[in-house]
Amino acid sequence: MRFPILETKRLKLIEITHQHLDSIFSILSLEEVTKYYGTDPFILPAEATKLIDMYHKNFHEKRGIRWGIKLKENQKIIGTIGLNALQLNNKRAEIGYELHPSYWRNGFATEALKEVLNFSFEQLDLHRVGAVVYPENTVSLNLLKKLGFTNEGLLRDYIYQNKQSHDTYVLSLLKHEWVKSQVK
Repeated sequence: MRFPILETKRLKLIEITHQHLDSIFSILSLEEVTKYYGTDPFILPAEATKLIDMYHKNFHEKRGIRWGIKLKENQKIIGTIGLNALQLNNKRAEIGYELHPSYWRNGFATEALKEVLNFSFEQLDLHRVGAVVYPENTVSLNLLKKLGFTNEGLLRDYIYQNKQSHDTYVLSLLKHEWVKSQVK
């Protein structure tokens, strides 16, 4: 499968390569970005290199797809979005995303999420897209709920970050729910 390039009105979702190393590092080295990300902030650019290599490996092994979120107006990478734990046989995946704080509250995450959900349900024919979110991450929880995700419950001590365990919520959106929500 060729890497799928997706487009919205303001964004282009592209394959992340080593040419995007500086952008990925600058985003994931910020504590405010990684606070609810499940990982500590990056300290070295090599950590971003390793992550990009993992994105490529996951895509080629059909276990994930991670797009760079690029602004059309200036070609700047402002974050990433993708499908983790992709299981095509079981028709499910988990969605994850992050944006540089300079671009928060501009609707970019909503725009990218809608496009990836369309791709997931229409092109990949997934039946379920899940999300794992820290209870304190109310902005992300509200965004997912706005898009039709249902909170299925609390996963106790599910993620270990910053030398401590954290609870998370698990949410999901089913294909028929998404299709119904898209009918105008």
